[in-house]
Amino acid sequence: MQRLLTPLVFLSLLLCGAIFGFFYAWVCSTMWGLDTLEPNVAIMAMNAMNISVRNGVFMPAFFGTPVVLIATSVLALLAGQRKVAMLIGAGGLVYIFGAFIPTASINVPMNIALEQYNTPLIAEDAAAIWAEYSPRWQFWNTFRTIVSGITLLLVSFALYALPRRA
Repeated sequence: MQRLLTPLVFLSLLLCGAIFGFFYAWVCSTMWGLDTLEPNVAIMAMNAMNISVRNGVFMPAFFGTPVVLIATSVLALLAGQRKVAMLIGAGGLVYIFGAFIPTASINVPMNIALEQYNTPLIAEDAAAIWAEYSPRWQFWNTFRTIVSGITLLLVSFALYALPRRA
């Protein structure tokens, strides 16, 4: 079990880093860039990105992260690595409740609602839609970014807590 634990902790770290980086990129560039555009263009671009993210590169990181974290935590517990199990288990719970569920229950429904608008819209309507959408979406994305960063830190601490061979 110990032989499998170390690679799983590294995989957990990799997946957490991938999802944190994904959310972080939206915080520090993508949404700020969209906010500089004419609202019709921002809506079209956001819709295009939301459709394109449904792919085989993003999905393993988003859906695989909680599965790998839980599996790694269980394996660590079975291997007698209680501290590692607790850190990764805590990271899994933090990710599930702070990033995964908000994404599924807030950000994705907002994206689906935005997709219902056929652009171009009257300029004032597009501006009102984007003004309502963007700040709320960004708040929840920032929240899930912070949570994903905390998860990444917890897994990093777990990696540090693994026993080392002399």
